[in-house]
Amino acid sequence: MIRKLLAPFLVVTGMVAATPALAQDDTVNVLYAGSLVNLMERSIGPAFEKTTGQHFRGYAAGSNKIANEIKGQLRRGDVFISASPKVNDSLMGAANGDHVTWYVSFAESPLMIGYNPRSKFAAGFTSKRWDQVLQEPGIRIGRTDPKLDPKGAFTVEMMNRAAQLYHQPDLVQKTLGAAENPEQVLPEETLVGRLQSGQLDAGFFYSTETSDLKIPAIRPAPELQAKASYTLTILSDAPNREGASSFADFLLSAQGRALLKQHGVDVVKPTVSGNLQAMPPSLQAVIDAATQ
Repeated sequence: MIRKLLAPFLVVTGMVAATPALAQDDTVNVLYAGSLVNLMERSIGPAFEKTTGQHFRGYAAGSNKIANEIKGQLRRGDVFISASPKVNDSLMGAANGDHVTWYVSFAESPLMIGYNPRSKFAAGFTSKRWDQVLQEPGIRIGRTDPKLDPKGAFTVEMMNRAAQLYHQPDLVQKTLGAAENPEQVLPEETLVGRLQSGQLDAGFFYSTETSDLKIPAIRPAPELQAKASYTLTILSDAPNREGASSFADFLLSAQGRALLKQHGVDVVKPTVSGNLQAMPPSLQAVIDAATQ
């Protein structure tokens, strides 16, 4: 009697255990820079699923943070989209684990100073130079960790250049404090939400974030320009290489590039770095079409 009761239970248990594996066969796991959360989760991901019938699963964080997790075998994915070519370089070669053998640079997004229009400091951004407003007492500024995210590093670099341009040696100390100031440094994927909720008065964002979410923003002088250079690669140990190739093809297709433009990303001519022979032939064809 016990065997008769256990038999169906084991069959059902086996079916349940197998379901997640089957469900993941057509799921593409995309690890991407946190500045692309809105674009990926509300536009690219759903459009990819509708077009291909495959499933999109995204994970957003600072690009360097993701790279560190890949190196430490703490996170595995199919596609990696970073905000700086240097991050990919840190994953290339035997000394770095050969996690990446090639990557495509496909879009850019300038660094901006975004502010909450309901902040008591908002009026200042329309009447004063932005660096003067950032020095006002009590203003709450948000930025990302320069060690974990290219945007955080760009922020520090830009402020150092601004200190020279505006002849203010103490500008960085007055606006940012220490490089890893805990009162300002926040995870990239939460920065926008904190600004919109009023927890921050201002912050450093890419144009894709400010344009996409209608955040009032100031573009620094050309001499201070810093920008994200978005790259795409299929990780060497991608569990779903076919799905990864399909996603890469979609993102760089005419439809994918149109969606990027709609979300305030500056689409550029795709350029490939690394071992071109390791890149899927279908992606090379998409790139060739995009450059004609």
